[in-house]
Amino acid sequence: MPKVSCVILGGGRGTRLYPLTKSRSKPAVPIAGKYRLIDIPISNCLHSGMNRIFVLTQFNSVSLHRHITRTYHFDGFSGGFVEVLAAQQTIQHDTWYQGTADAVRRNMLYISELRDDLVLILSGDQLYRMDFQEMVAAHLQSNADVTIATLPLAEAEARSCGIMRADAHGRVTDFVEKPKTREALERIRTDPSWFLARGSEVGERVYLGSMGIYLFRRSTLEQMLSSSEATDFGKEIFPQSIESHRVQTYLFDSYWEDIGTIGAFHKANIDLTREAPPFDFMFGDHPVYTRPRYLPCSRLSGVMARDSLIADGCVLGRGSVVENSVIGVRAQIAENVTIRNSYLMGADSYESAAQILHNEREGRPCIGVGAGSVIENAIIDKHARIGRDVRIQNAAGLVNSDDHPDFVIRDKIVVIPRHTVLRDGTII
Repeated sequence: MPKVSCVILGGGRGTRLYPLTKSRSKPAVPIAGKYRLIDIPISNCLHSGMNRIFVLTQFNSVSLHRHITRTYHFDGFSGGFVEVLAAQQTIQHDTWYQGTADAVRRNMLYISELRDDLVLILSGDQLYRMDFQEMVAAHLQSNADVTIATLPLAEAEARSCGIMRADAHGRVTDFVEKPKTREALERIRTDPSWFLARGSEVGERVYLGSMGIYLFRRSTLEQMLSSSEATDFGKEIFPQSIESHRVQTYLFDSYWEDIGTIGAFHKANIDLTREAPPFDFMFGDHPVYTRPRYLPCSRLSGVMARDSLIADGCVLGRGSVVENSVIGVRAQIAENVTIRNSYLMGADSYESAAQILHNEREGRPCIGVGAGSVIENAIIDKHARIGRDVRIQNAAGLVNSDDHPDFVIRDKIVVIPRHTVLRDGTII
């Protein structure tokens, strides 16, 4: 098999995931209680036998750098690495990355130094499991210059993705980034027989959407980026190149979620609590890797927990109820607390006995959730201090709101930002 360099795009400002991205980049956002989003593409690469990985970062990248540095280590004989390439000023460029293609272009010097045959470009904020070797095999078999991983989408999803049409051999003949009009959608619609010929029952999913996963011949990528000032792959590079290069599709019809909004992020986490979740972090010999924390087992005292995930190092008090929720590492939950359809991210450290005593003297809640509180349909970021008898339920049924300094509401989900303090008796 050819050698492959992997490039993971660390994402932009992450405005649609705000306030979870207030102090961290999108790939650093915690998911499933103990992982980070960046662990997904890195684990997919490693299980595919690809261990030469660059992560391109720009906004709020400190916590992402720290996580990667603490997590991914290779012995000196494997040749493997996960290397962070942070945005930087140079003689040629003194601005931020202008798009996905611009980010890769500015780092081609480091990518090309490896002299690998292929370059695999991935997004850092998606939830899926894929064997990239199968994509490589399809790329070689079709003698492609570029292969785009695709999946069938319904119309509502198609409006927010790059959509393409392909001929009977899978070669891309048309590409439109985020089509908005009915005319554009009809032009790019794929006949269901195209999917059926490849073993996919699609129903109303008749649009061939880009997953943001691209496999290039290295020489092709170098040529495309050096001969053009295009800044984005979907908006410019692919529409321009389908006539001059062989651009192929690779159909993937399994679970894939773009963690782009608060609603999608909340749903992806709550879906993990199902008896048969659509994505399983415990998957045979292909687990998702993350940083080992060496925490003790969680302690549950007279707790009723149903259809939930509870991470390491938690303490849940007597009489508490946890349903359809994800409880992150080191979460401290007092007695008689009710948590439903929520994601509590936990904490990065425990408070000492002296800190807890100081909190009591100051009348400040400890990190965690105080006794008698009720949390429903919410996301509680790390190190939040929720007092006693607090109600977080969005009783007004607001869809979106930015009117309060201590929380925001997105897609009807209440989000409590990192380090927020909610005093006893607060009602949201």
